Amino acid sequence: MDVESLFDQHYPALLRYLTRYTGDSDDAADAAQETYLRLLERPPERRDNMRAWLFTVATNVVRDRWRKRHVALQSDVVPRALVGDPPPDPQATVEREERCRNVRRLLMKLTPKQRIVLLMREEGFTQREIAQAVGTTTKSVGTMTVRALERLASELEQAGEELS
Repeated sequence: MDVESLFDQHYPALLRYLTRYTGDSDDAADAAQETYLRLLERPPERRDNMRAWLFTVATNVVRDRWRKRHVALQSDVVPRALVGDPPPDPQATVEREERCRNVRRLLMKLTPKQRIVLLMREEGFTQREIAQAVGTTTKSVGTMTVRALERLASELEQAGEELS
């Protein structure tokens, strides 16, 4: 197995996903590093979908760390909103940061599986890959995605936020 090419191919997306999931770039980088260490130490028997394996292990690494720290999911460690570069205008930056905090808070109202499904979907995973990662069926992933998006849209509407 060529770990270096797997790293080159998947690390940027994995780090982006983990940063969004944890809300902290340092925690994300640590979890990504630990994921690749686990790959080196205990490679999977089946190697047909290494991308899904990496993201599943990375998600479990974060969950394990949260459990070890005894940090409830309702704490400040929340998934990062799906945002781009901050605007250069200071007022716009403040408004964007406030919106990000609101979206993160609203994302926390989703179940952990719903958050993972949405974040992995944003990273371009197939329903089959997401199903393997969260331990459900492909059909359930579609249902979970629709319900999560509906709930998030409802929460955003109630909070006065707009989807953009």
